[in-house]
Amino acid sequence: MTISQDLLKRIILDQHEHNDWPDPYIPRTAEIKLNRLTQNKEIIVLSGVRRCGKSILLEYARKSQKDGNDYYFNFEDERLVAFGTEDFEALHQVLISLYGVQKNFYLDEIQNIPNWELFVRRMYNAGCKIYITGSNANLFSEELGTRLTGRYISLDIYPISFAEFSQTQVPIKKKDLSTTEIGVLRKRYAEYLELGGIPAYIKNQDTEYLRSLYESILYRDIVTRYRVQNPEALKKLVFFLASNCGKEMTLSKLLGMINNNGEIIKSRTTISDYCSYLENSFLSFFVNQYDDNLKIQQQSPRKVYFIDHALAKILGFRTSEDRGRMLENIVFIELKRRGYDIFYHKGTKECDFIVREGVYTRQVIQVCEELYDPSTKEREISGLIEAMDKFSLSTGLIITENEEFSEILKINDRQYKIEVVPVWKWLRAFE
Repeated sequence: MTISQDLLKRIILDQHEHNDWPDPYIPRTAEIKLNRLTQNKEIIVLSGVRRCGKSILLEYARKSQKDGNDYYFNFEDERLVAFGTEDFEALHQVLISLYGVQKNFYLDEIQNIPNWELFVRRMYNAGCKIYITGSNANLFSEELGTRLTGRYISLDIYPISFAEFSQTQVPIKKKDLSTTEIGVLRKRYAEYLELGGIPAYIKNQDTEYLRSLYESILYRDIVTRYRVQNPEALKKLVFFLASNCGKEMTLSKLLGMINNNGEIIKSRTTISDYCSYLENSFLSFFVNQYDDNLKIQQQSPRKVYFIDHALAKILGFRTSEDRGRMLENIVFIELKRRGYDIFYHKGTKECDFIVREGVYTRQVIQVCEELYDPSTKEREISGLIEAMDKFSLSTGLIITENEEFSEILKINDRQYKIEVVPVWKWLRAFE
């Protein structure tokens, strides 16, 4: 044992004393799934980027049990730096001494501890209900897949959505909107475009908080965990990616950008690894160009998007608001939140998003700030129609900031339906 039971007891009591419910609390749509999952015996895994609301959802799950008979422990505590596999037994003993024998475990940021899954599996086999959170997709997938296969249900948690952000003004399920409600939603969207979805930033609006969050993700979830030898090169990569949301890029281009003032990184493999680390930490995501040939798909340029558009604005460089790119990032994250597989299409024209579910293409989507310019409208529609032809779809969607209409086009004896929807309305629509 490397940590004394007295220290573990003090940490537990400190955590229970400071485990405050946020004010104001923004209800999350994930609560619906959590409510259903509490009835299952499987381990519930909440994974997502740091500070997106996982711990609050964990506390929500505790409150929903009402009897208060449980164990809660947060492993994100600097006093636990020496905590090892052998300390789980001591932790369990201290919890029993404080709260008696309980069957519900709520374990926050447990991926910090080596071989944590061994303890979780033992408690699961003993008939306990276990909830865990973590901020690293790769570690979770490896550890859950090797020792907890078939014993868990995973729930990805994203920053606050626009539907959640606006629900106190206009209920999410309300479909027939009045003029006043439309005005309120447009105003709230303008605020959401500025603030993003990180809960604490919505409340305090302190840009230094976002910078601090980024540093925490960078050093604790990536540099330390993957033993990155050149953190400055990694930071330079993030700066470039954040400055180019929604744009195509190749590993060769990224390598050249990092080495533009002399060789810092020697191979594209290192850049590829860095991109994987960013994706595993949920900081950014990379989208492949769709192709029926998997090899061509993997060799094509990829597009990058960030977990939160406000965070991307803080981390990158822009000479203007770049509302179109931020709008595209918002749409991408919402598609991820809804659980779709996402690609982009590029033939003679381009289409921003190919939305797939398994082997089926559900939808093709263009994202554009506005369509008032005839040349812009022609470009967006022609790219959409090319994608519709590729995937044999009769309807295509264009998401804008405020425009809404639909039209039927007939080209070469084929009919195409183009639907244009404002983003603040689309973000609140659940199928």
